[in-house]
Amino acid sequence: AFTKSDQLMQHIRWGVLSTAKIALEHVIPAMKKADRTEIRAIASRNRLKAEEAAGRLGIPFFYGSYEELLESPEIDAVYIPLPNHLHKEWTLRAMRAGKHVLCEKPFGMNAGEVAEIRKAAEARPELMVAEAFMYRHHPMWSYVKSVVVSGEIGRIQLIQSHFSYFNANPADIRNKPEFGGGGLMDIGCYCVSSSRFLFGREPGRVVAQKVTDSEFGTDRITSGILDFGNASALFSCSTSANSWQKMVVTGEKGRIEIPIPYNPPHDRQAQVHTFTQGRQQIYKAPLCNQFTLQAGAFARSVIDNVPFAVSQAESEANMKVLDAIALSSENGSWVPVAQLAST
Repeated sequence: AFTKSDQLMQHIRWGVLSTAKIALEHVIPAMKKADRTEIRAIASRNRLKAEEAAGRLGIPFFYGSYEELLESPEIDAVYIPLPNHLHKEWTLRAMRAGKHVLCEKPFGMNAGEVAEIRKAAEARPELMVAEAFMYRHHPMWSYVKSVVVSGEIGRIQLIQSHFSYFNANPADIRNKPEFGGGGLMDIGCYCVSSSRFLFGREPGRVVAQKVTDSEFGTDRITSGILDFGNASALFSCSTSANSWQKMVVTGEKGRIEIPIPYNPPHDRQAQVHTFTQGRQQIYKAPLCNQFTLQAGAFARSVIDNVPFAVSQAESEANMKVLDAIALSSENGSWVPVAQLAST
């Protein structure tokens, strides 16, 4: 497999583990447009599904097992869109096979699993292993961060974020608790990640409340507060509500509103609204697909040995906060994030 030290390779040959809907409909078509990227193979535990997906998407190779794909010398890196409970297992297996890994969020079911991945990756420094928080690659987030850092809106006092959709399908993996389903793991993680990104530090403690779905047993609504000492982040997420999302960052002198923060459409310009001293400024991001940008960024990280937007340490820190939120939603109390060990 290609490593960072190999300067002869100029593009990454990808294999995709599973024919998940998100991969077939969104991620793979976008990745195919990325710089220095080639989708070379796809695998499914059902060979016919793999063959059909390969034919539909123009992928040269297909396999009837994940193991076959990992053994292929045609593959440099794997993209893993498997259900959450399989992320750690197949990330570790891919690393043992000498492949670079881009795994869908969340990296694991808890911070302990993410710590296992980080430790394994430390033993294989020639491999790039990263979590796919695609929103971090959209240019509007670099813009928002720059506005915050500039002091234009003053010191952040409050961040409010929301992400919801309606999904009542009992067969959907997002409605299966044993697969890591539920609102917090699927979409609340974005609210937590983006709030931590803008504050640039970790919350000291969290408190949360959840509503458990009586049929599925997943958290269909989770809301919480992240205590950043002299400021707070409030979030809410739901798998059983009207589909919408928004973030508002309120500072001492102004505020930033992001109408579609996490999956902005790629066929029109994403917008960021900044309000200061009675004036409104509208930033319009260039037309882009954040999945395409993510694949290109990963290729640059591998080939040019440049940092990826989401480090393993960042992934572990985010999961610690999610673990604390989950614990608080069970016991109803404030939970200090630092007290939750991930090892």
